[in-house]
Amino acid sequence: MPVFADVGKERRLSPLSAATKAYWIVGTVALCLGAAVLLSTNAVRGRWSQNYDPTGNWLLSALLAAAPIVVVLGSLAVLRFKAYVAAVSGLITALVVAIAVFHMPVRMALTAATYGAGYGLFPICWIVLPVLFFCRMMIESGRGAALYASLVNISEDSRLQLLIIAFIFGAFIEGAAGLGAPVAACCAILISLGFRPVRAASLSMIADTVPVAFGALGLPILALHNVTGLDTAPLAATVSHILLPFCVLVPFWLVWAFAGFRATLEVWPPILLTGVFFAVTQMIVAESGGPTLVAMTASTSTLIVLLSFLQFWQPKRVLDVELRDITDEARRRHGHNVVTVLKAWLPWIIFATLTFVWGIPQISGLLNLVTVSFPVAGLHNLVLRTPPAAAKHVAEAAVFQLNWAASPGTAILVAGIIAGVFMGVSPKSMVRIFVKTAINMRSMAAIFAAMLAIGSVTRYCGMDATLGLAFAHTGVLYPFFGALIGWLGVATTGSNTVSNMMFGSLQTVTANQVGLPATLMASANSAGGVMGKMINAQTIVTASAATESEGQEGNILRSVFFHALALAALVGIFVVLVAYVWPFTKLVAH
Repeated sequence: MPVFADVGKERRLSPLSAATKAYWIVGTVALCLGAAVLLSTNAVRGRWSQNYDPTGNWLLSALLAAAPIVVVLGSLAVLRFKAYVAAVSGLITALVVAIAVFHMPVRMALTAATYGAGYGLFPICWIVLPVLFFCRMMIESGRGAALYASLVNISEDSRLQLLIIAFIFGAFIEGAAGLGAPVAACCAILISLGFRPVRAASLSMIADTVPVAFGALGLPILALHNVTGLDTAPLAATVSHILLPFCVLVPFWLVWAFAGFRATLEVWPPILLTGVFFAVTQMIVAESGGPTLVAMTASTSTLIVLLSFLQFWQPKRVLDVELRDITDEARRRHGHNVVTVLKAWLPWIIFATLTFVWGIPQISGLLNLVTVSFPVAGLHNLVLRTPPAAAKHVAEAAVFQLNWAASPGTAILVAGIIAGVFMGVSPKSMVRIFVKTAINMRSMAAIFAAMLAIGSVTRYCGMDATLGLAFAHTGVLYPFFGALIGWLGVATTGSNTVSNMMFGSLQTVTANQVGLPATLMASANSAGGVMGKMINAQTIVTASAATESEGQEGNILRSVFFHALALAALVGIFVVLVAYVWPFTKLVAH
């Protein structure tokens, strides 16, 4: 079994090279921050309105608005640049397009970049860092081997292990914490099972799709409600209806991407059971209880059902992580010691429990009392989102919140400390592991800052709305492209919540213009957005950090790009059926 700490060591740059790279990125971001501070002393007088067609040609404006995304993804996947080069190149492109084409004031553009960079450091890095600290402590304490043994006792077949970890366990973490936590956690576990780093990253990203619509205690649906005024009940129900076939499809797709078609057919019963039970549970909870506990309830109940099924069913041919037939050597042990399994999973049980408790509204409300927040000078309420991107002129807020106590990262850190005590890790060792993990993340933190700065600039200058409005020109095909708007929003921001905040109003306005149910298109934004999570640069960097595969971001992107595009297109096609074809039209909740 490979050791997580040693993964990717052969690809790692020398310490001097890594430090130089980190300093170069930090210097670039600091330069933007310094310029923003200096220029924002003369804050913008009055408000600046977004213009979604600055060239007078909507197609040309859309192409220019897409330039930062094309530069980042093209640099990673085609030119094979390092992630820090792609991030800085994309940021420079975003600033140039925002200032020169969209005529955003210079100091406002730089302030937006600084605001996004700050969000990249907190809360994004503050979630990824504790997860990596938790995983490294698991390995160094020897619990990684115990976890591996417990999964082998359930099934030695790598296809079923992948299904349990990447899809089901990942869905629970997505429902509790969201952001980069499920990808980081699942990558680490898959590597401990023997999966190669890039493969572990790509498979974790494929699996972390359908749960994203209800991730982080239903925040994406609540955000959709806030910007559209539509009730959460029909929104949650319609999203669950759109995702019904994909809850069944994605587990099959996941195993197929890993093992191929024939090997997938060999384990179709547990895959089908997982997909159908997850889909039905998600729909029932969304229809009856709202969006908050959908992902966690669906994943927990599905895990119980699948583990019960595997007590009586195992594949005839057992494959290891290299897809070699190990049937003759496999130890198919049923009736394994429950106490041993619980002991092996105790750290992750603590992890899951605390992230869930931290997100309960009553608890998070108390923790938010110590939040430090302040409006960003030179940006807060100075940017106006205008029709048709919004129903009316709306001032874009820019408030930086240092909600350190309520952050999922803090919950994960506390879980790590408690789990460390149970695992027998000394306080001195915990500090050493945390510091070592933080040092190893220094360049990744700078990349996160640059990536989120790109998203902030594109949002506040209106490039995101320009791309969305370009899709709105498609007329009768709008249901298909409406789903792709959500896909694009998550691909650029990494968050279904932010994508819904950006495009929810646009979706409802356009739906009314073309005669479609507003609930359908608002829900399509969230359902289509889940497939964009795979190609988001933030997710890719998180996966490379979790697998210690720095420099392999381009390979990770290439390994998932087809899956992201194909699944997004299938969501779009299904939304077209729901919009126009009976009986699918009955899936729109009222």
